[in-house]
Amino acid sequence: MPYPTQPTASHFINGAYVEDTDGTPIDVIYPATGEVIATVHSATPAIIEQALTSARAAQAAWAAMTGTERGRILRRAADMMRDRNHDLSVLETHDTGKPYQETSVADATSGADALEYFGGMAATLTGEHIQLGEDWVYTRREALGVCVGIGAWNYPTQIACWKGAPALACGNAMVFKPSETTPLCALKVAEILHEAGLPAGIYNVVQGLGDVGAALLEDARVDKVSLTGSVPTGRKVYAAAAAGLKHVTMELGGKSPLIVFDDADLENAVSGAILGNFYSSGQVCSNGTRVFVHKDIKEAFLTRLADRLATAVIGDPLDPATSFGPMVSERQMQIVLSYIAKGQDEGARLVCGGTRVDRAGFYLAPTVFADVTDEMTIAREEIFGPVMAVLDFDDEQDVLARANATEFGLAAGVFTRDLARAHRVAAGFEAGTCYINTYNDAPVEAPFGGVKASGVGRENSKAAIEHYSQIKSVYVRMGDLEAPF
Repeated sequence: MPYPTQPTASHFINGAYVEDTDGTPIDVIYPATGEVIATVHSATPAIIEQALTSARAAQAAWAAMTGTERGRILRRAADMMRDRNHDLSVLETHDTGKPYQETSVADATSGADALEYFGGMAATLTGEHIQLGEDWVYTRREALGVCVGIGAWNYPTQIACWKGAPALACGNAMVFKPSETTPLCALKVAEILHEAGLPAGIYNVVQGLGDVGAALLEDARVDKVSLTGSVPTGRKVYAAAAAGLKHVTMELGGKSPLIVFDDADLENAVSGAILGNFYSSGQVCSNGTRVFVHKDIKEAFLTRLADRLATAVIGDPLDPATSFGPMVSERQMQIVLSYIAKGQDEGARLVCGGTRVDRAGFYLAPTVFADVTDEMTIAREEIFGPVMAVLDFDDEQDVLARANATEFGLAAGVFTRDLARAHRVAAGFEAGTCYINTYNDAPVEAPFGGVKASGVGRENSKAAIEHYSQIKSVYVRMGDLEAPF
């Protein structure tokens, strides 16, 4: 039986579903139809207190378990997620509107990868021995305590695991708040973790708007906050966390460059541009939405791009044949339409798309603008929708300077057959996550995160362990101790 879209209850706390209908109702809208498919309630102060109390009470015993024991539970949960991938993917499609063709290979599977990877790493989290003559120092890697995760609406299952897996592997407890737009999937992550043997209270999910997130991260019992979201939200969260001197990881937005040189494999470059602009209907933080194409191949690039976009299958996202789905919400669709209007008003050439698709739901046609200049609004601001801006260039140093001329620094990509140039350009990018002859690959083994306004810290890989644990040094003196008096 597929998962029902209406969850058992709004929250998952201390190993069980919990409801409090005093909280503000939050309707869950299916983006493909605009219909309400579920309702959850925002967390009341009582719910927040229950979640934090249970997390704090359970954390010490969880941290006291061996890494092998913790890892075994995470790896068991990963296997369960893979076994249930179909049902989880259908729920993700209902939550986000993303096509099943995509969710079935990129969402629960990525979450399971994180649980497996950090589950395998949990037993390896050791300290070191430092010999100092007869004396010595040893270090202990210890949990931070209670971590708060605040998710975005574009990858609800994946983000719940990307934050939860390293936190739990290190011995922390987590309270996770999904986006109010996509509240369903994180509840299933919590349910599966508990079924896999996670002690009650170690992974809790509470629903709510920004006020719930603020209440969580301002609580003195919280030791760390990890946010995936917009830059404006990130600034607020960073300031609030700084007031409490809390640990912070933030994966924020971007306006990432993708550079296509004249010697690039044209078909591969078009594939990279499609993946960097139209996967998830363009709702990916790392998207390469400023596509700099060498002027000698620009028209050939645009022609092939338009041909391939014409083959996109726009339809029911639950149909495996559908390859392009709706925007996540009416509000997000209207935001993107306003940017399309600005692109036209400021003189960019509309190559294709630019309109709403004539069907129920929040569908926009894949949109490409050419002859875009660096000063145009669509080349400067994050749109978070299926809108590609194509810019011309003819000089490597000049295009690299233009690529870096942004407050953001999440991702960047380059397509060229000249590998010396590829590595040179990648080294010159001011971005945390870079790609050569590909775009938007995000394996759990590799660090993911940004520089400048695009974030603080890294998710995934060994680097994430540093953000969910702390080092304690212990000095051991083997002989007598002298003092001045």
